[in-house]
Amino acid sequence: MIKISPSILASDFANLGQEAKDMEDAGVEMLHIDVMDGHFVPNISFGAPVMKMVRPYFSRIFDVHLMISEPLRYIDDFVKAGADIITFHVECDSNVQATIDKIKASGCKVGLSVKPKTPAQAILPYLDQIDMVLVMTVEPGFGGQKFMADMMPKVQEFRKAIDESGKDIDLQVDGGVNEETAKICVQNGANVLVAGSYLFRQKDYKQAVATLR
Repeated sequence: MIKISPSILASDFANLGQEAKDMEDAGVEMLHIDVMDGHFVPNISFGAPVMKMVRPYFSRIFDVHLMISEPLRYIDDFVKAGADIITFHVECDSNVQATIDKIKASGCKVGLSVKPKTPAQAILPYLDQIDMVLVMTVEPGFGGQKFMADMMPKVQEFRKAIDESGKDIDLQVDGGVNEETAKICVQNGANVLVAGSYLFRQKDYKQAVATLR
């Protein structure tokens, strides 16, 4: 099953709650919450307080992507704000194992992400402990970037490892996903599609989600 996770980084921030509700009405499974600290990536988005305000408008999965240097310090904040799955970067400054343990202890699912220049091998040792792998198909930090098709061998590598593990692990892609690149991602093994600009710029969200799926 293909799951859709709209990235609210591309939404109308003045109407964030309504945007979240409209996407739920359009049939998406998740809402992708992009958290940036201006240090791990060269941009600042929003934190747990904003996310907490949006939570009442969306009853499905809050898919929180922490593009921050020290995720371990902020896990409690995002759990309290309503996270269902917390994904952080293997390249972060926090201890990866300690961060996985903290997220699991909080009752949330765990995701691990890799930037484009990071090999799959960086995540594979943790595969049996996590619920989702996120492959960035752009350099993290800004929406609207061009899809990096050269990340597909990495997606294939993760799909093979996940299948061999026999575990129910989602494989998510994030960056430049639209109706054309989504096909490429799915063909290479991804089952969760993060899309921001493509979905939120459409007038009819339901039609856009259906087209992407």
